[in-house]
Amino acid sequence: MVDRSRPLNLGKVISVRGSIVDVLFERHLPPVYTLLRAGRLRAGRESQIAIEVLTQLDAHHVRGIALTPTEGLARGMAVEDTGGPLKAPVGREILSRMFDVFGNTIDRRKPPSDIQWRSIHQAPPPLMRRSTTSEIFETGIKAIDVLVPLERGGKAGLFGGAGVGKTVLLTEMIHNVVKQHQGVSIFCGIGERCREGEELYRDMKDAGVLPHTVMVFGQMNEPPGARFRVGHTALTMAEYFRDDERRDVLLLIDNIFRFIQAGSEVSGLMGQMPSRLGYQPTLGTELSELEERISTTDAGAIMSIQAVYVPADDFTDPSAVHTFSHLSASIVLSRKRASEGLYPAIDPLQSNSKMATPGIIGERHYHLAQKIRQTLAQYSELKDIISMLGLEQLSPEDRNVVARARRLERFLTQPFFTTEQFTGIKGKTVSLSDALDGCDRILHDEFKDYSEGDLYMIGTIDEAIAKKSSREKS
Repeated sequence: MVDRSRPLNLGKVISVRGSIVDVLFERHLPPVYTLLRAGRLRAGRESQIAIEVLTQLDAHHVRGIALTPTEGLARGMAVEDTGGPLKAPVGREILSRMFDVFGNTIDRRKPPSDIQWRSIHQAPPPLMRRSTTSEIFETGIKAIDVLVPLERGGKAGLFGGAGVGKTVLLTEMIHNVVKQHQGVSIFCGIGERCREGEELYRDMKDAGVLPHTVMVFGQMNEPPGARFRVGHTALTMAEYFRDDERRDVLLLIDNIFRFIQAGSEVSGLMGQMPSRLGYQPTLGTELSELEERISTTDAGAIMSIQAVYVPADDFTDPSAVHTFSHLSASIVLSRKRASEGLYPAIDPLQSNSKMATPGIIGERHYHLAQKIRQTLAQYSELKDIISMLGLEQLSPEDRNVVARARRLERFLTQPFFTTEQFTGIKGKTVSLSDALDGCDRILHDEFKDYSEGDLYMIGTIDEAIAKKSSREKS
């Protein structure tokens, strides 16, 4: 958005090197983060090439990164100073819409009318406004609430490859937040493939959660500058709903690694010396500027679920190390569990949460979660013996452990609302107390005479009793 109330400040292009553009301003030097526009006007629209100032070279020259392709940009071409930074649209009208990094709609519908524009560069909330209490955020998903409790206003990392149910889990969490908590969901696609974005849009529309959702995309084919700033655009929208509307916001980011990768590309184009393993020297600062804005304040909470790609499964990679330091929970999706039909395919032994302490979740919940993990870990150790010698060679005590573990695994599966049309099974949300009660009764062998199928894809444990009785009647 160009500020037409101020005198026009024009410059000219001095050099173009890929996405890096140097501009000369004789009269007034624009501040860092100012948005510049270059190129010709098209049918009354603003100039087509957008450049963000990243550094001031001297009293008359600035260097910026192009947020759009630079085809057609040449030396000597006029550049207009917009008088402000890149801005994002905020307001209730942005719900159910899809935007790019500039706030332009990309869903083939008319632009929203009743909106405001705010700078994407905002400071994190001051410490005095932040909430100092740790509060559990119930998702209605048994495996997460029992074993990996999420923090209201916290940040959770979702680790998983293609085909393990990551998108389904994200969509279900959006559905539950909208239905149970009257919240708003914002999906931010950083480096998304256009196929993924289109499929997610259709899935959310079919699931009926789109009216309470905003989608923002910086696609894979866009320049690194656009991918680097799209996260800040989504956060600005989230902050509006938290601070102005006083609503809880679920912010889904896919993928944080692509944000770091875009920053690395920008840093390399700017000519900065890379640090260890080729990452930008400002990696920690850039990630903190994004992550620290995700917080709970006295007005509301922004809770974030972030997909995290770990290069070559190396958890000592700088991108993973810096991301882990910001997360309060790590949810690991297992391809092996997905292949067994155990959805959601959450690996209970690799997943963890900082909230899983007796002082926060309570003594009963803590000890139950520890007992579940212990039982599943024992079963994991016994699998090799079972595969070689058979279940009959185990001691009676070990056989009981295996039976408990297999019943727990099946009880922790759950039918989702967002997959009703594919499975034909009605979706269920389960309260934390019901989930804990079911796990406790299984651990005390109350269901040792039940088949594993009775516990598979149910909500509360009472459904298993109803399943068995209906089976016996038939």
